[in-house]
Amino acid sequence: MRVETRRKREKAARDALLRIRRSGRIVATFLVTILAVGGCASMDGVATSVLAERKVEHVVAGKGRPAVVFESGLGGRLEWWSKVLSDVATEATVFAYNRPGIGASAPATTPRAGVTIVEELRATLRAKGIAPPYVLVGHSIGGLYVQLYARRHPDEVAGLVLVDSTHPEQLSGAGAREKWPVWVKLVVDVASPAVAQEELDALPATGAALLALPPFTGRPVTVLSASAPMSETSELARDSNAKRVDILRLNPGARQLWVDSGHAIPLEKPEAVVAAVREILSILHRQPR
Repeated sequence: MRVETRRKREKAARDALLRIRRSGRIVATFLVTILAVGGCASMDGVATSVLAERKVEHVVAGKGRPAVVFESGLGGRLEWWSKVLSDVATEATVFAYNRPGIGASAPATTPRAGVTIVEELRATLRAKGIAPPYVLVGHSIGGLYVQLYARRHPDEVAGLVLVDSTHPEQLSGAGAREKWPVWVKLVVDVASPAVAQEELDALPATGAALLALPPFTGRPVTVLSASAPMSETSELARDSNAKRVDILRLNPGARQLWVDSGHAIPLEKPEAVVAAVREILSILHRQPR
C-alpha cells in the first residue's frame, strides 16, 4: 500500500512539474526540487548510522582534503548528487546526507530553521570524523544553508559552490507565499514531506539569520545559476530571477556562471557542478600551506 501511495504521489508530482514547465512560470527556486524527487538515480555506499545522537542516512566516498560536503534542496534526498559524487570522489573525500525526516534519517525533533540545520550538520561531520575546513556545495535551499554555515563558521569553510541557491529573501515581495497561484500551493502541500513544510515555514527566519552576519569573503565562491528560467517574464518569474542575480551581491568576490539548465542542475547538468567543485579544489591545492 505504501509503495502504491508513493507511486501515485510521484506521478502527481511529475504531472505538476510538467504543468509548471508548460506554463512557463517560476514558483520559487526550490519548488522543482520537491516535484522531481521521483527522478533520482539510486546510489551505492549509502549507510544509515547513529551520528551525533541521531540516525543519519549518508554516504562517504573518496579521500583527500578538504572534504566536499553536499547539502540538498527542499525535500531532496542525497540521491540528487548521484551524478556528481563519484567524479568528485576521485579528488577528495565527499559527504552527502539526508536531513532529519528525509529518507531513512530519523524524524526531526528540533526546529527546522537554518541555524539548527547548520549546527546539526556540523555535529554530524565531526561525529563521522570528517574534519574542517570543508568545501560546501548546496543546491536550492541547501545553498542558503551552506551560506549560513560559512557566515557562522568562516574558519571551517574553504570554499562554496552555490547551485541555483535560494535567496535569503526568497519569500518576500512578489515571491511571498500568499501571492503564489492556488494550484501551486496545492502542489507544495501534496508533494512535499512535512519536514520540508517546516523548513519552508522557517525560511524567512533562516534568511534573516544569514543577513545579520558579515559576508563570507577571502575564499573561493562559485555561484551556478540556471539560465533557462531567465527567459520567463511573469511578475513571479522576474522577482525570482532578480534574486537569482542578487546571490552574487551577497557573496563579494564570488564568480557567477550561468548553466544552460532548469533549476535541477545536479540532475540536468551535473558536469557543471563537478567542474565548479574541481576548480575550487584546484585553487585550494595551489595555495601555500
